[in-house]
Amino acid sequence: MKQLSTLALGLVLAGVLTHPVLAQDSLQAAPEAASGYAEKTGWPAQKYMVAAANPLAVDAGYQILRSGGSAIDAAIATQLVLTLVEPQSSGIGGGAFMVHYDGKTTQAFDGRETAPSRADEHLFERPDGTPLSRTEGVVGGRSVGAPGVLRMLELAHRQHGKLPWKALFEPAIRLSEQGFAVSPRMHKMLAGETHLRKDPVAVAYFYDKNGQAWPVGHVLKNPALARTLREIADGGADVFYNGRIARDIAEKVARHPTNPGLLTAKDIADYRPKVRTPVCSDYRQYTVCGMPPPSSGGIAVAQMLGMFETFDMKALTPKDGVPGAEAVHVFSEVGRLAYADRNRYAADADFVPLPGRGIPSLIDKTYLKQRAGLVGARSMGEAKAGTPPGMEVAWGTDNAIETPSTSHLSVVDAEGRGLAMTTTIEDAFGSRQMVDGFMLNNQLTDFSFSARDADGPVANRVEANKRPRSAMSPTIVFEKDSGKLVLTVGSPGGPAIINYVAKVLVGTLDWGLNVQQAIALPNFGSRNGPTELERGRFPQATQDLLRARGHAIRVSDQTSGLHGIERIRVHGVPMWFGGADPRREGIAKGD
Repeated sequence: MKQLSTLALGLVLAGVLTHPVLAQDSLQAAPEAASGYAEKTGWPAQKYMVAAANPLAVDAGYQILRSGGSAIDAAIATQLVLTLVEPQSSGIGGGAFMVHYDGKTTQAFDGRETAPSRADEHLFERPDGTPLSRTEGVVGGRSVGAPGVLRMLELAHRQHGKLPWKALFEPAIRLSEQGFAVSPRMHKMLAGETHLRKDPVAVAYFYDKNGQAWPVGHVLKNPALARTLREIADGGADVFYNGRIARDIAEKVARHPTNPGLLTAKDIADYRPKVRTPVCSDYRQYTVCGMPPPSSGGIAVAQMLGMFETFDMKALTPKDGVPGAEAVHVFSEVGRLAYADRNRYAADADFVPLPGRGIPSLIDKTYLKQRAGLVGARSMGEAKAGTPPGMEVAWGTDNAIETPSTSHLSVVDAEGRGLAMTTTIEDAFGSRQMVDGFMLNNQLTDFSFSARDADGPVANRVEANKRPRSAMSPTIVFEKDSGKLVLTVGSPGGPAIINYVAKVLVGTLDWGLNVQQAIALPNFGSRNGPTELERGRFPQATQDLLRARGHAIRVSDQTSGLHGIERIRVHGVPMWFGGADPRREGIAKGD
């Protein structure tokens, strides 16, 4: 457990911690547009904490924790408010992955959407077999999968909830009825959106009579969502999956005027969440647990850490908050190797076997040491997928769109339980279809648009009732010897999520930064293409050094939405310290 950073220690000396209640004040473009960068100092707490992408959602979770709720209770309340105030990113019309620690056991809850029962591998292909364009795939009913987040949260609540289900809906219902102020980020996303205006329900809600996005500060009310949430609060998730809401979703999908889909009310009623075994691996003096397939995040992050373990990462500690050329080189080359395996092998393991012995083969220490040995003085450009021990299968290469518009929340409660939950509707505003007050996902475009190539069938091809691959990487870290929870973290950001989360893990576990400092580090890395650097964050000299070593540089906005909570010590007393991404509007809050 690390000591509090100099920055947070300054808050202590200023008296912030003396009060009993702590003070709170194929590459696609980034999934969500950049909307500014605001420095944040992090937030300390003694008992419990929630960190998420919107202050109203954070406050909902905080109030639940303050009322004696569990981490799961707080996550539910937070997600419901995010459905209202951050509709471009997540909601009850989408899905989620969650890694949860109850004080003894770590579980991975899978609320990923599923493909319709009538879908097949040709869903995103034209009659001649060529893949659809991005817009053709995303916008409309074709891309909508059976939503999973509510069923997943209800299952988790039955196992770990403390407060009544109905009580968790009160903050979101109240805000839906009374209204909330449109935030700068929401306004910018709406102003730049074109396809959302084609849906009559969405355009009537998000835009004024002249077709202009509601201005920042406009009080937006959502009575349709309030009605939906009241019904679910009273009757449980069955109301969503078996009643009028499921019929409304299916009808909206089927009746899209240009791009109807296959999802039926029965597909929605048949949806079931799953509890899976997390991907856990040791990294130095820590144990890091992430999400297994159909997420690729847990395996890819574990692979990167396993390769980093062969390097002296402490020697690459950033200077003045900016990683040097050697750090970017090592991080990017390791990323190339992990993404190469991901793009070849990762998919819904209920349908497609992982190579060799499965997850153990892909995170085998000897295998990862061999892979790390491929990192040389010059960039390899594009890495080839490896051959994990015992591999007996060969797959084609995936070409999914993967531009998820996503959100992440982290929670720890008063009894030491904690969770990391990454939640999504896929693209910004999902399929651009609004029904009963919420947005429908376009999650099926996370499948490969091509079913096979010269190497064979693509593991992540569309199949009936299958869950599309994801990069979402909710992660919990423990001290290896004591088993104490020391960090919970995750991010939105499409396939770049893996690099974002790995950056924070290296920043906290190797470089000695607190979670806020690690989140604020410039984003960088490679997804087995160019070396990507966050715009305006790296000096020209660093870029020149990387180019001299063979790196093809791509400078762009990298709009992560990292949120995390870590265990720290202040004068020997254990506390929590929360961090929120300066690239978005989130905060952390606790007592």
